[in-house]
Amino acid sequence: MAEKLPASLEKLNTEEYLLNMGPQHPSTHGVLRIILKLDGEVIKDVVPVMGYIHRGMEKMFENRKYDQIIPFTDRTDYLSAVNNNFAYVIGVEKLLGVVVPERAEYLRVILAELNRIMSHLLWLSAYGMDVGAFTPLLYIFREREEIIAMFELITGNRLTHNAFRLGGFKYDVPKTFFEKLEKFISHFADNLDEYETLLINNVIFKSRTVGVGVITKALALSYGVSGPSLRGSDIKMDVRRDTPYSAYSKFVFEIPTGKNGDTWDRCEVRMNEMRQSLSILQQAMQGFPQGDIMAKIPKIIKPPAGEVYTAVEGPRGEVGFYIISDGTEKPYRVKMRVPSFSNLSALKDMTVGFKIADVVAIMGSLDLVIPEIDR
Repeated sequence: MAEKLPASLEKLNTEEYLLNMGPQHPSTHGVLRIILKLDGEVIKDVVPVMGYIHRGMEKMFENRKYDQIIPFTDRTDYLSAVNNNFAYVIGVEKLLGVVVPERAEYLRVILAELNRIMSHLLWLSAYGMDVGAFTPLLYIFREREEIIAMFELITGNRLTHNAFRLGGFKYDVPKTFFEKLEKFISHFADNLDEYETLLINNVIFKSRTVGVGVITKALALSYGVSGPSLRGSDIKMDVRRDTPYSAYSKFVFEIPTGKNGDTWDRCEVRMNEMRQSLSILQQAMQGFPQGDIMAKIPKIIKPPAGEVYTAVEGPRGEVGFYIISDGTEKPYRVKMRVPSFSNLSALKDMTVGFKIADVVAIMGSLDLVIPEIDR
């Protein structure tokens, strides 16, 4: 909790001053500037300043053919490339009236959940360094490297995984993919328990995170917070369950939530989310269907005039695409809904009254990726 000044010092006149935290790249996955108004080390006001890497992505979408847009979605949030692909392609498929084969739907779910785990693992290792724990990084990247190797088999890329195509997949998965996936599933749960003991339940880590940066239920809903940052405040909302897409309705999984909405709860929710993703992967492996991997779609993509909004549950929260078609080869308008923007908007209310060192811990617990804000 924020420290209160001793009674003997309450009437002491102190000078408030401004401190620029950034603009910087480390720990924010992009260039972000935070203006802090300070009284000593106590935060009086916080102003996030974005726009240092703005690329005009949405306007680029509107000047490309529908199938040419998919690689751009990889780069809005390069740690959630697959889930960004997912949100876009299901929107265009809905406009086209395309039914994706069941085998492709299962594979999409597998890749999306692997992408979720991979993103959470990078967050966990980077967040450990944010609060002064370097050791977890050396261990956690082992499992992340295993997932990257699986994506490399399918997409050829190690980061911006351009995995999906309109209608499904261009190529079926190689047999070695499932061998690697089975090996990963066999040991990941034990490793996750080890990381939780090493960092999340560490007494020093808890002293930095418990009771710090609380997002109340009302605050979370008023800012449109989503993903683990929302569920940490004991709000059980998840796009995969609330508005099921693809094959998610065929899997049984729980929605982990926190109790107090503090920094520690948000961390624990992500740990439990990885366990649920592992459960979904196991179910998908057991019931993986045979059949086609690609639907029949026209060579020239011209969806009929209309509009659609589709969303998926990305690693950071709800990723949505609002697409307007005018019947031509290029969309008339594309608007993205990204979770990092809404989550960052709540930073001031979470931070005022705490100290400078707490800003790093609070901001890191939101798992921000700035390029999707500055799209």
